Amino acid sequence: MTTPVCTSASDVAVPARLTRPHATYPSFSSYVKARQPVLLRTARSLTANPCDAEDLLQTALAKTYVAWERIEDHRALDGYVRRALLNTRTSQWRKRKVDEFATDEIPEPELTPGGGDPAEQQALHDAMWRAITKLPARQRAMVVLRYYEDLSEVQTAEVLGVSVGTVKSAVSRALGKLREDPELGMVR
Repeated sequence: MTTPVCTSASDVAVPARLTRPHATYPSFSSYVKARQPVLLRTARSLTANPCDAEDLLQTALAKTYVAWERIEDHRALDGYVRRALLNTRTSQWRKRKVDEFATDEIPEPELTPGGGDPAEQQALHDAMWRAITKLPARQRAMVVLRYYEDLSEVQTAEVLGVSVGTVKSAVSRALGKLREDPELGMVR
């Protein structure tokens, strides 16, 4: 069962003690303590980010605090704060930074140094990996450790449990096979 959020003043009998100004909430802090969860839900409905909603509510409450003494009917405080929330959010929206501008010409992206077309770079990368997978397992392991993992010849030999000379000769043979690969021949 839901309770109505807003009721008309004519539908509710208001006790005499609530008709005096400041009778409903004797202080701003008591109002904030009592109504903050409800007002925060309203702020969350105005923004997508919960942190932005908290900031929005704090700004609206600061504006309400400044006007606290001027507000005659404290039964209408929720409406006042909601209006402050909406006005503040509208102001934020209007002041947002625009990162896109309409132009007659589309700017060309800057090329990265030492590179060309990113699609060509990706094609070369893929061709290199296909050529490496054609190598025997031991040569492939040595090439990957030596050039992709950037290990020295000594470190590669230690990892694989072979001599440094074996690493040198196997890597040399592997590089020879890669130079002869027809797919990589187009790149040279």
